[in-house]
Amino acid sequence: MALTGIQILKYLPKTNCKECGFSTCMAFAMKVASGQADIDACPYIDPKIKEEIAEALAPPIRKVEIGGDSYTYFLGGESVLFRHDKRFENPPLIGTFISTHMEDGEISRRIELYKKLQWTRVGITLRLDTLFLKDEGSEERFIEMVKKVRNELPWVALVLAGSNVETLKKAIEICNNFKPLIYGANSQNFEDFANLSLSTKTPLTKMVESLDEICSLSYRALKKGLKELVLDPGSQVLRELFEDLVIIRKSAIKSRFKPLGFPVITFPYRYTDSYLLEVLIASMIICKYGSIIILSDLKPEALFNLLIERMNIYTDPQKPMVVEEGIYPINGPDENSLVAITCNFALTYFIVSGEIESSRVPTWLLIKDTEGLSVLTAWAAGK
Repeated sequence: MALTGIQILKYLPKTNCKECGFSTCMAFAMKVASGQADIDACPYIDPKIKEEIAEALAPPIRKVEIGGDSYTYFLGGESVLFRHDKRFENPPLIGTFISTHMEDGEISRRIELYKKLQWTRVGITLRLDTLFLKDEGSEERFIEMVKKVRNELPWVALVLAGSNVETLKKAIEICNNFKPLIYGANSQNFEDFANLSLSTKTPLTKMVESLDEICSLSYRALKKGLKELVLDPGSQVLRELFEDLVIIRKSAIKSRFKPLGFPVITFPYRYTDSYLLEVLIASMIICKYGSIIILSDLKPEALFNLLIERMNIYTDPQKPMVVEEGIYPINGPDENSLVAITCNFALTYFIVSGEIESSRVPTWLLIKDTEGLSVLTAWAAGK
């Protein structure tokens, strides 16, 4: 059960030392309760109490961190079933896979596509952000693949899949401070994978064939102190996949059922041989709770639409997309150049600025804070 600001205040020193960045302990407690501040910012709380508070405030779908440095990604962290209730927090990672059975040319082709398939939409860069690496029995080749991907795709979050714990450990060491996700734990090898996850502080994926097995392994993982987990429900058919995704989210949020309170990895190609249908399944997964989506291949005409859908679904429905109020020089203007003014609705800004750029006329573009309203909307509302 979530704590209130008053309940959190009981554990604070009440000295108003301001070391947390807030003027009073009460203000800090209220921010922690609302999820806008981290309890770790207070240096005077007992670590055990901090852990208890953090546990009580954790979202129903736990947040799992992978990557690092400038490219840190979060999975999960969700607290609602529908985005209009609040918002969806962390967009799913989308990518494809490479394996040790693939030819060098195919591996290189896929890596090159990661570099090429990038678009800019309303000032946001859209690109693939994860890659699933399969070790199918060749340790040396797998290690080479990991090195190649880290060198050529530094922003891409890695999912390392294999059955040999020692090989995975070597691959994790290559990643250094860039935290990958380990894939492949099941009821037979769970202890080895759990120990690897604990020793390397790396998130772990449980690969099973039913929700019952997931619950069983989750209990074991939680008892061992593993909290950064990702689920693969092993759904056999498309309908079962949809049902499992909904059951996992509803159980975690409505019933606070902790064994299912983790992000989910999905593989749309398991359910069809048609790439078109695979993309349609991926589209459904973006809306219905997947946190990682692994595709069989990369095709620009499909990926662009998936990335646009992801961007739209994971924007805050209660806040319009805006740009900062200010003066924007376009095409090198001077004191004699034209001046244009428009609203701060992001889409309007990028349309207007794009037209000015293409005209090659030096212009000062003035952006006025209109609370994110477009020109026509503001006019219709009498503003």
